[in-house]
Amino acid sequence: MARLERAVAQALEEIGSLRERARMAEDRVRRLEDLLDGQEETGEGPGRLVDRLEVVEAENRELRDRLEEGREVVDRLLSRIRFLEEQG
Repeated sequence: MARLERAVAQALEEIGSLRERARMAEDRVRRLEDLLDGQEETGEGPGRLVDRLEVVEAENRELRDRLEEGREVVDRLLSRIRFLEEQG
C-alpha cells in the first residue's frame, strides 16, 4: 500500500510540474504573439524581419571576406618588413 501511495504522490507531483511548465510555455507563446503583433503594426512583420536578417548575414559574410583579405595584406607586409630588416 505504501508503494502505491508513493507512486500516486510522484504522479501528482509530476502532474503539478507539467502544469507549471505548460503555463510557462503558454505565457511565453502569448509574449511572442504580442511581440509579433507589435512588429506587424510597425511594418516589421516576420517576413520583413527575415528579409533584413538575410541582408545583415550577407553583409557579415562580405565583411568577414574583407577582413580576411586585409589580414593577408598585413601578413605580406610583415613578411616584407622582416625580410628588409634581415637585409639591413
